[in-house]
Amino acid sequence: MSPTIFRKKGYRFYFLSNEEKRIHIHVSCEHGEAKFWIEPIVSLAISHELPSKMLNEIQKIIEEHINEINKAWQTHFGKR
Repeated sequence: MSPTIFRKKGYRFYFLSNEEKRIHIHVSCEHGEAKFWIEPIVSLAISHELPSKMLNEIQKIIEEHINEINKAWQTHFGKR
């Protein structure tokens, strides 16, 4: 299961259900995909085929939606 948290500017922001405990979010679009750590700071974990300009844009979107992402993580995964 991979619930979509939100969509913005052609990007889909979502979680994968059976992954590690550290808070992170996956992002995909027609050009590729990436994974970002949320804590302790928003940072790129891995990227597949996304250029730096897009990664910077994605990181800013994540930072703007950090509270929404954290709340969705707690709702989806509960307290681990």
